[in-house]
This record gives sequence, C-alpha cells and structure tokens, in this order.
Amino acid sequence: MPRVLFVFTGGTISMRFDPATGGAVPALSGEEILAYDPGLRRIADPEVLDFGRYPGPHMTPDRMWALSELLAKELARPEIDGAVITHGTDTLEETAYLLDLRHTSPKPVALVGAVRNSSELSYDGPANLRAALRTVIHPQARSQGVFVVLNQMVHAASEVTKTSTQQLETFQSPLFGPLGLVDDDRVLFARQCTRRATIETTVLDSRVDIIAMYAGADSRHIDFAREQGAQGLVIEGTGRGNVPPAAVPGVQRAVDAGLPVVIASRCPQGRILDTYAYAGSGHDLRQRGVLLAGTLNPAKARIKLMLILGRTNDKGEIQCLMEDGAY
Repeated sequence: MPRVLFVFTGGTISMRFDPATGGAVPALSGEEILAYDPGLRRIADPEVLDFGRYPGPHMTPDRMWALSELLAKELARPEIDGAVITHGTDTLEETAYLLDLRHTSPKPVALVGAVRNSSELSYDGPANLRAALRTVIHPQARSQGVFVVLNQMVHAASEVTKTSTQQLETFQSPLFGPLGLVDDDRVLFARQCTRRATIETTVLDSRVDIIAMYAGADSRHIDFAREQGAQGLVIEGTGRGNVPPAAVPGVQRAVDAGLPVVIASRCPQGRILDTYAYAGSGHDLRQRGVLLAGTLNPAKARIKLMLILGRTNDKGEIQCLMEDGAY
C-alpha cells in the first residue's frame, strides 16, 4: 500500500461554522478531516502532518517557502510515495506554483481545498481529498510536478486559477484545460504539462509588487512601489500586455532604477505578446526592457519573479529565467 504524506495548512476544508463569530473559521485538525472518509485508509497509508490552520489570505510567501522546504525534506524519505496538501482556495494557486517551481522530485504532489466548509450540507472536502489521493498514487502522475485537484478535475499548478468566489467548479485552466479527471476510482490523464519550469534557489525575495492597470491609470502606484523599496514589479496590464501612456514614465523610471519589471495581463486567457507598437503597448514596453510573463497571470508571475530574485541579480539571467519555458 502506498504511503502518502498529508500536509494540512488550513483553509475552508478545515473550517466549520462558529456561532460566536457568526461565520466559518479554521477548527479541524488533519486527523479530524481524514475521519470524514474512513475509506481513504483502504487506498493508501496516510501520514498526517499539521502545518497550520491558515485561511487562504493568511498564507504568506514566507509560509509558502517553509512549506516547500518541508515538502522537499519529507519527499526525500524513501518510504513516502507522494504528498497531498490542503490549502485555502484564495491563494492556493500561488502556493501550488511556488511549490511546482521548486519541485524536482519525481514523486507527485497535489494541492486540494474546499469551497464549502464542514458545517455545510454539501461539504466537498472529503471528495476532493480522495480525488487528490487517487491522483498522487497513479503511475502516470510521476514526474509531472505539482497538481491542483478539486471537483474531480486534475490541473497543472502553472495553468490553474480560481475563477469563481463560490462555485464548486471554481478552479479552471482557462487556456489549455485540465490535465485529466478523476472518475470514481479511476484517474484519467488526457495530457501532460510538457513545458514545466523549475528554479533552483535557496531564498526568495518577497519584495515584489503587483500594480494593476485600468483606463486612465498613471505612474503614481508604480513610483510609490519603487520608492518604498520594491525589488521587482509585475504590471497587471490590459489585453496583450499594454498600459495607458501616463503609466509609461513610471515603468521607465523603474527599469532605469534597475528593477526587473514584468508585464502580465488581467485577461484570464491568452498570452503576452508585443503585437502593438503604440505608446504603452507591449512592443513599446519590450523595447524599454520590460519582461513578458507569457501565459502566467499576475499572481503567478510575481511568485516566479520572487524566486528568480532569490537566485540572481543578473539582468540577463533574470530575463532568461522569467521567459524560459513561457508560452
């Protein structure tokens, strides 16, 4: 029987309604969550580790880093065949991507959460846990990195995003679709994530800010981030990766100050490309030294840049690592 590490970090999957506060709060331990589905122990031998009881918005880059260090250590044990990690859905995709960028073991890892808490009639935590377990013990899951498994769908960490505040099918891979699905007791892989990047580093630099663009946006927030000590910027641009002309001077000042600036898009589908050549366009920004995020959304582009800056300050290496493997 495979031995699988279950790491519990909190999130809705660990919550129940608290009359004193009037809402759902973290309350359940890992063992208490597993007890909702005693049949799990007929599928694998679980080893439980309680990392914390953090709501999704309470997860920080430092906690993500600590989780990745823990995961590397535990997966190095020969008796562990894979890992399932519970997480709050609000920031699950960011943690999953950081773990994926640092994951070099062939052993599969799946992140899982819940949209409904344990006090609700249709608590989805146990079904999601079972689907994640089925995924990590499947032979085809090896050497594919980190998965996100919810609502019976299997997604690549680099491609998945939360699309709804409360629907069970909230996690989607908008551009390429899921890698596969879990149908009762079977995991069906339809494809593999063939262009997966990893970044070797011993630290991360969390001083990377995301600046959102919108009609009429100017340089104020860009300048403020730079002046307050940001070491890198991700611009959440419009369309193919464009910004209003009033924001261009701030971008230029950031580049001139030596900050790596990455342009991503607020659109849920598509990739960044320097198609247009007007002031503030992707082509204009590219000519000014701005890096392209490819298909990464702004939150994931930030995660990747934090790890890159933990590895190097060399401008050429930063560009290579940021754009390497990007679609």
